[in-house]
Amino acid sequence: MKILYLIRHAKSSWDSPTQNDFDRPLNARGIKDAPVMARRLLDRKVKIDAFISSPAMRAKQTCLAFIEVFGKEESQIQLQSQLYLAEPEVLAQAIAAIPSPLSSVAVFSHNNGLTDYANTLTNARVDNMPTCSIFAVKAEVDSWKDFAKAKKEFLFFDYPKLQP
Repeated sequence: MKILYLIRHAKSSWDSPTQNDFDRPLNARGIKDAPVMARRLLDRKVKIDAFISSPAMRAKQTCLAFIEVFGKEESQIQLQSQLYLAEPEVLAQAIAAIPSPLSSVAVFSHNNGLTDYANTLTNARVDNMPTCSIFAVKAEVDSWKDFAKAKKEFLFFDYPKLQP
């Protein structure tokens, strides 16, 4: 069985409009929301074997907050450049390349690609993955390379403004 947690980066700062998009950090709300959402996963008794992130500042900072809440080391983050503003096909390729021994993986990336990809996985539909939202699915497969074609089960969709 494989479980995938698609996580959109937390709210980013637009304080410096001329700043390069790749380098935009989290704003105060993003810094607050990321550990809250990570704790919500822990409250669900979620185990994560790998944390894979876009290297963009806002995605990496979101991933770092999750790593901290899960008691892991920063060195466990796998930064993958193709996840920056990735389209659904690129997300699917990145997921297919995950090593088979990993059962439960969190992927941190960006919209619109994340919403579009999430909507290809099951019959569950989301209009938009808000910042720091989590879309979770599982598939009864032994290898991530088989994930794309496998029948998947929607587990949950959660985001900061959704009251637990």
